[in-house]
Amino acid sequence: MPTTPATATHSSSNGTAEAIMLELVDEDGITIGTAEKLAAHQPPGQLHRAFSVFLFDEQGRLLLQRRALGKYHSPGVWSNTCCGHPYPGEAPFAAAARRTHEELGISPSLLAEAGTVRYNHPDPASGLVEQEFNHLFVGMAQDELRPDPEEVGETAFVTAGELAERHARSPFSAWFMTVLDAARPAIRELTGPSAGW
Repeated sequence: MPTTPATATHSSSNGTAEAIMLELVDEDGITIGTAEKLAAHQPPGQLHRAFSVFLFDEQGRLLLQRRALGKYHSPGVWSNTCCGHPYPGEAPFAAAARRTHEELGISPSLLAEAGTVRYNHPDPASGLVEQEFNHLFVGMAQDELRPDPEEVGETAFVTAGELAERHARSPFSAWFMTVLDAARPAIRELTGPSAGW
């Protein structure tokens, strides 16, 4: 398995390596413990906290990213603007803003909560399982993108119609339609009815 920021360990101040930990939750989203990131995604998967971000431009187009080929989970597929996991004890809103900046080099504008969704999506390609309690956020992308190539292979702004065409011909992450559908009410509120979301 390639070493990426997701699978690598981080050095602590005393020089020892520490694994990336996720927050495990119950069906109501209440924290019940922690687990190492890769272990939480091994079948059958452990329910953990996650977030998904949907950012739009002034024309109401959604910013998509194609995940970098070096990612251990769902490499090379299209997905929403940004997704990830809060660190244990980190607020999902703070994690969403932090990770969007780390991956895309921008700070979202008007970032707002858009509900939560619970899902169980196996990834046939990797054999990993997404058992997630996902916090959804919508906002605006108003700065110039500076994607981290280790995280993001490509970006695209798409209309609702263009998304449907792209989704029919390109691979997307297993969770994409679930989180998009759950976020649609907040997306419509942000972009207005003319955007077609």
